[in-house]
Amino acid sequence: MKVVRTITELRSELKDLKSERGVDGKIGLVPTMGFLHQGHASLMRKAKDLSQIVVISIFVNPIQFGPGEDFETYPRNEAQDLELAEKEGVDLVFIPTVEEMYPVPTKTIIHVSAVTERLCGASRPGHFDGVTTVVSKLFNIVQPDMAFFGMKDAQQVAVLQQMVNDLNINVDIVPCPIIREQDGLALSSRNVYLSAEDRAQALVLSRSLQAAKQALESGEARTAQEVRDVLVSIINQSSHAVIDYTEVLSFPTLEPYEDHEDLSERNHATLIALAVKFGKTRLIDNVLIESKEECSHV
Repeated sequence: MKVVRTITELRSELKDLKSERGVDGKIGLVPTMGFLHQGHASLMRKAKDLSQIVVISIFVNPIQFGPGEDFETYPRNEAQDLELAEKEGVDLVFIPTVEEMYPVPTKTIIHVSAVTERLCGASRPGHFDGVTTVVSKLFNIVQPDMAFFGMKDAQQVAVLQQMVNDLNINVDIVPCPIIREQDGLALSSRNVYLSAEDRAQALVLSRSLQAAKQALESGEARTAQEVRDVLVSIINQSSHAVIDYTEVLSFPTLEPYEDHEDLSERNHATLIALAVKFGKTRLIDNVLIESKEECSHV
């Protein structure tokens, strides 16, 4: 495994690797902000399975953080990250500085409309402009065949898929399943912020999502409002939880359902998503339910 910190170095190493492994060798990219955990490891393993050259990037991207957010305090541990990447058989780790990625203030922003306007896009204005801009830069720098993203941030997957479709970027977005602790908490670099009590209370998130999924699939809840009611009733059992949003949307369009719409015969996937704060820590989680048509083909 090689660690590179400049765009020039990265392109040179990739050229050498493609020469060694054949010009048809596929490149898999795993973009990360570091402080890697087993969720990231699962992305690396998927990339290893599907491509011949695996690149991960570690870059805490300042332009996707809003005022008062945790850019300066976002958890970082380069030594730990490199140890995990090497264990997973990564070929190249790209760790640029902010100055390397943005040598002058950027005047070009990639903006995806519609799918960015709900969920975290509504709570964090400008966040997805920062995500799409840095990911498009990484795509141009690495020129991967595939890029791997976790479904814990399902909106990010939908936004990036929209971007590559709209701009004819020759990269396959590969969504990968959410990885959870044994007790159900979705893995996140921000979990390190949680106190022991908040960590215990945060288990209400996965419980509420599973209850909402069961209610929808059983017919107990038939409309988006009824599903949200299930979520809220369970989340409110935690005295520490402060709800940012609970949403039930079509996926990947992220279009809202009409209040009266019966979801029992849905012909597309349904995303049940939430964002909840415990103390100063904001956690997101979701569950994706296949359409009736998709289920019938399983």
